[in-house]
Amino acid sequence: MALAAGHYLAGGNIGLVYMQNSGMGNAVNPLVSLADPMVYGIPALLLIGWRGEPGIKDEPQHRKQGLITLPLLECLGINYALLPFSNEEAEETLAAAAGLMHSAGEPFALVAGKDTFAHYRRAEQSAAGYPLSREEAVSEILPWLEPSDAIVSTTGKLSREIYEYREKTKAGHRQEFLNVGSMGHASQIALGIALNKPQRTVYCLDGDGAVIMHLGALAIAGNSGAGNFRHLVFNNSAHDSVGGQATVGFDIDFLAIAKACGYKKVLRADTRKELAEGLKELKVSAGPSLLEVRIRSGARSDLGRPQTTPVDNKNEFMKFLS
Repeated sequence: MALAAGHYLAGGNIGLVYMQNSGMGNAVNPLVSLADPMVYGIPALLLIGWRGEPGIKDEPQHRKQGLITLPLLECLGINYALLPFSNEEAEETLAAAAGLMHSAGEPFALVAGKDTFAHYRRAEQSAAGYPLSREEAVSEILPWLEPSDAIVSTTGKLSREIYEYREKTKAGHRQEFLNVGSMGHASQIALGIALNKPQRTVYCLDGDGAVIMHLGALAIAGNSGAGNFRHLVFNNSAHDSVGGQATVGFDIDFLAIAKACGYKKVLRADTRKELAEGLKELKVSAGPSLLEVRIRSGARSDLGRPQTTPVDNKNEFMKFLS
């Protein structure tokens, strides 16, 4: 939203902000305190993917957001239309939206339901040649952990792969909190546990896109003094769970950022051997500590999903912690 606002301020051209409807929660503040006609009156076209659309099966973390997508737009005072499936009707809708944005000086939302667009096929990334997949790295990491260690994993395929590994090894799921939604917040959930359970080692299994989304969390964790906090970042420079769109994960230095934020130990692993060595060092080093694991993008097409509900996962995990 802020980029689109700057784009408009620079030349009067309306920007397009493309988001899944879960992104609306993050965009509420700039929508009401920046773009709204009661403040600056900055038009922007919001193209919103409607996950959790009522009547269409979706994941638990999308149900509530899907239910309130249109009411939330109405509450915010944002005019909207459902994006038609035909090009001709879409052009008419877009023309009407453009007229309203220019005349009223306010955002307009186009809400796109499931299968509005064709399947996206991303180009192969040149940096995708790391030897380990995320699932292979998970299968290396989980056996290293102690039975008393607590795990918080980020949303997307990482949590699904952890669940499948536990199913395959018949180890149960009480040891981990699978944060299936609220992208970018897994490390602070893990930190909250670590600060309240100093006798336990707490591992956050995170993704590069999620970390980049809330980089401020690194500053909080690094300055927390939580010696039992371990942060593992799986970096494939892609939003792997929603189509493989590129991040800047390979273009920034997570270790330098974490170190500057106060992490006591920062490590990187590109191979299975380096991963084993990094895990050994994490175990004997005081936290907060961070291990970046560079992996190739992609996942199995037949990767399953957790068969337990989020509430069941929460309750079992809380019993484990107590």
